[in-house]
Amino acid sequence: MSLEDEARRLDETDPLPTLRGEFLVPPAPGGRYGEAAYFAGNSLGLQPRSVAGRLREELDDWARLAVEAHTQGRRPWVDYHELLREPAARLVGARPHEVVAMNSLTVNLHLMMASFYRPAGTRTRILIEDAAFPSDAYAVASQAVHHGLDPAETVVRLRPRDGEHHLRTEDVLGRLEREGDTVALVMLGGVNYLTGQLMDMPAITKAGRAAGAVVGWDLAHAAGNVPLRLHDWDADFAAWCTYKYLNGGPGAVAGCFVHERHVRDASVPKLSGWWGTDPSVRFRMDPEIAPPASADAWQLSNPPIMALAPVLASLEIFDRVGMDALRAKSERLTGYLASRLAGTGAGIITPADPAARGTQLSLRVADAGGLVRRLAATSGVIADAREPDIVRLAPVPLYCTFHDCHRAAAAIGDLV
Repeated sequence: MSLEDEARRLDETDPLPTLRGEFLVPPAPGGRYGEAAYFAGNSLGLQPRSVAGRLREELDDWARLAVEAHTQGRRPWVDYHELLREPAARLVGARPHEVVAMNSLTVNLHLMMASFYRPAGTRTRILIEDAAFPSDAYAVASQAVHHGLDPAETVVRLRPRDGEHHLRTEDVLGRLEREGDTVALVMLGGVNYLTGQLMDMPAITKAGRAAGAVVGWDLAHAAGNVPLRLHDWDADFAAWCTYKYLNGGPGAVAGCFVHERHVRDASVPKLSGWWGTDPSVRFRMDPEIAPPASADAWQLSNPPIMALAPVLASLEIFDRVGMDALRAKSERLTGYLASRLAGTGAGIITPADPAARGTQLSLRVADAGGLVRRLAATSGVIADAREPDIVRLAPVPLYCTFHDCHRAAAAIGDLV
């Protein structure tokens, strides 16, 4: 049996048949295949076929009803975000009143830090990973400046040991045990965007809170990628985008989690807007805010309906399939791809342990951008580069197949 035939057999016999037909897969830029082998879902997920119809319905309500669609549309706009609450809560392992769809990821991180980063005395430091996404680094540095602190002294960038690519959990816990009394906030990425490392979120959350710090998570590369249990893990807050693994479209409305111990605490300071007042009194236009005991209290403005509709359509797919089934398939796909890449000359810097990585393999190669362009042109394989030398491949289980992985590995073997 050829390697290609083996890949097709794996697709035919996998316990979770592909849902590729429910997504719009772009044509292959080159090569002999009609559709692309799309491995860039960790940057922008594919469009669900149901999205266009959902948007047409909202546009139709706008055309037919205009302002009255806020209350009379088939999905009334005034509380449209409520439709996303329960599926989003199931996705991240939260209680419904702990989550809300709003804003964009970094806006939500700033709103969370406005409430929960409270430097005082010697407890001022913020822990992030050295390979944090730049937006997180910019955000925490600006929060330090906002409080009159020097980011060079306040922001602690956790680095792997010399010669290693990943943070060891024991090193993070040891740092918190030794220096936790100086740490005000731990804010790491649940899955690192560059290496694909899945952090031990339960252990780090427990250690951070035991040290007296607030613990928040950037779940941009974790939501829709790995199962999450935010409430049970006792995280203080988390935020995520919805345009990567969650297929909500470019710049889609993000999500936010605030643990119920905080949403029920009226003394927690927050930046407010009119959508953060209790909906039962919102339209009385009172000058004093009456925040609800939910994550909705952190909302600022009414959400963009046309941007929420694609997220709702995608969340319905996740609800139907379930994260546990998707996670199991992602481990099978990623493991198969890793085995096929062995010996190609592309060094994998993502953890070898399936339990320590998400749906991503990061390769260290010379001229990453050039390799990505050649993969697209010769084999219709869409990946992405992080210059100068990292190529990221995300075999997203909703629409990637074993045959896609075969195409990618064969092409990389030819080109590297």
